[in-house]
Amino acid sequence: MTSPSTSPSSPRRADLLPPRELAALGGLELLSRSVVEGFLMGLHRSPHRGFSAEFAELRGYRPGDEIRHIDWRMFARSDRFYVKQFEEETNLRAYLLLDVSASMDWTSRPETLPTKLWYGQLLTAALALLLLRQGDRAGLGIFDDRIREWLPDRGGSRQRGEILRRLQQVRARGTTDPGEALKTSALRLRRKGLVVLVSDLLLEPELTIRALRFLRHRGHQVMVFHLLDPGERELEGAGNVRFRDPETGDELRVDVPEMRRDYRAAVDQAVDEWRRSLRPHGIDYHLLDTSLPLARALRLALDKRSRLG
Repeated sequence: MTSPSTSPSSPRRADLLPPRELAALGGLELLSRSVVEGFLMGLHRSPHRGFSAEFAELRGYRPGDEIRHIDWRMFARSDRFYVKQFEEETNLRAYLLLDVSASMDWTSRPETLPTKLWYGQLLTAALALLLLRQGDRAGLGIFDDRIREWLPDRGGSRQRGEILRRLQQVRARGTTDPGEALKTSALRLRRKGLVVLVSDLLLEPELTIRALRFLRHRGHQVMVFHLLDPGERELEGAGNVRFRDPETGDELRVDVPEMRRDYRAAVDQAVDEWRRSLRPHGIDYHLLDTSLPLARALRLALDKRSRLG
């Protein structure tokens, strides 16, 4: 049966491919470009027009806008008022923060499923490309227990190449401390913008939540993409299994059938706690299963970008 987004004569969109298929197609540069192009292709075929080229320099009319800035051509086509934006209005500053701690270099199915780090690298690259193609500015922070790489926000194709180069070079290491990285980032960010955190959030949440709230307090918009391998959501295996913490080296042997229900309840509770701690403060929190395509994450980023004008 043919899916609605494909036909027998056309290739499947890369943004809709599961990671196990996507990983076999090429390197980071090719994949990120293919994912974004597939996503934009689907966008142009849908009624959602948040990144459509004809809207790139327009935004919805707001009370107080000058009538002379209304685009009457768009009013005739859509029966809605849009005003023309100037360059300083259209350019968003986005700061993409990627967790490269040791826990990210893990997959529950090494033969078929890429690691959380691979997923995070590709997601970060695709987000950067999507934003830069819109005419926005994008910066990059790579961290474990501290910032390892920092690239200030810029626009253009040279920035795209530099972001890809740095992402291609990352290696997982060390323990995770997004709280420290976020605090450092907040002090470095001179202009308000969109901060996107990509992490598996395997850490003590209190300092991270405090740092994310601090970013909001300083006027930044904040998105959190929480990467979760399916083997972390559902305890897999049977009998006695030994688990090892990749960051600390600690090991624990457990009886999987006895623990499965309690484990799932604990994971759900942790996810709910992140959601309850962040969303009331205006922080977008999204859980991403690393076995699923990237289309949903790009859609969420698109929706956020569209709301920012």
